Amino acid sequence: MRHYSIALIPGDGIGVDVIREGKKVLDAVCELDGGVSLDYESFEWSCEYYAKHGKMMPDNGLEILKNFDSIYLGAVGYPGVPDHVSLWGLLLPIRRSFQQYINIRPVKLLRGLKSPLAERTREDLDFIVIRENNEGEYSSIGGRMYEGTDQDMAIQNSVFTRQGVEKVLRYAYRLAQEKSKRKRLTAATKSNGINHTMPFWDEYVQKINKEYPEIETSTVHIDALCAYFVSKPDTFDVVVASNLFGDILTDLGAAIVGGMGIAPSANINPEKNYPSMFEPVHGSAPDIAGKGIANPVAAIWCASMMLEHLGEARLAEAVMQAVEDVLEEGKVVTPDLGGKATTEEMGDLICERLKIHAR
Repeated sequence: MRHYSIALIPGDGIGVDVIREGKKVLDAVCELDGGVSLDYESFEWSCEYYAKHGKMMPDNGLEILKNFDSIYLGAVGYPGVPDHVSLWGLLLPIRRSFQQYINIRPVKLLRGLKSPLAERTREDLDFIVIRENNEGEYSSIGGRMYEGTDQDMAIQNSVFTRQGVEKVLRYAYRLAQEKSKRKRLTAATKSNGINHTMPFWDEYVQKINKEYPEIETSTVHIDALCAYFVSKPDTFDVVVASNLFGDILTDLGAAIVGGMGIAPSANINPEKNYPSMFEPVHGSAPDIAGKGIANPVAAIWCASMMLEHLGEARLAEAVMQAVEDVLEEGKVVTPDLGGKATTEEMGDLICERLKIHAR
């Protein structure tokens, strides 16, 4: 029996609803397989926790989490708690303290879904975006001066380090080498307008490319790259980007394959010195929280990515096959996909379809 410890942080809003279904699917696939056991511990760290304690997690929260094999996060955010409080109090400390410097966002049109891009098929929409997750434009270096005066100003500094850039690029190149279809890598840049950090980034793309001469590499300005995601998505294989550019591209990527309700993400520490974290990116959606209509696919896809990271690739694939079966049948899907099913009903049917794929 292979045992893994999972920290559950359902968070706020629909995070609670979808993580419940994701856990249900994980339990079902492990029961059917019989060789894997997941041990959970749940933590009620959220904006509600912040309202009671003035912090998003306890002072020793990171110490508590560091010995788990993986972290499964729902969503954080709620009206009355500013986003920079909820994110910088929970999500970002976990990413940085646990050196989760790789963010993985698949852009894949699942069976049964239609892209808003006319006549685009599953063969056209199947690539992956690797986002640098710990530095870049989202550094915390900067500040405010002269607040409340006519000289009010804010400075936010970007930080690009050799170590950080090389690590994300090498990860992306290895992915293109080992798993991509066309052995192609596209790097996002904006070196025609940002004259220090982006030329630095481009320089290291060229350097690391020499280590992988078999990979076809192109460097594309972020504005053009956004346009190409829409006009020629079939040309992409692995896309690598800095923190901000990766954030923008991945939301656009989700939009062209069905929306944020099905968008998963993985925050990875490749060396496995620390736990990695898996989270749907649709946010807490407080307007529909508790109504039982949230789409659980993103959270379940995250569960599949978590299984793959833990070394359980066969079970990860079984989960995705079950998800796609349900989507293709189209009879039990949530309202955002044009159906009338509840979150729970969709999760239950995915568990049922697992019986076909997980044994």
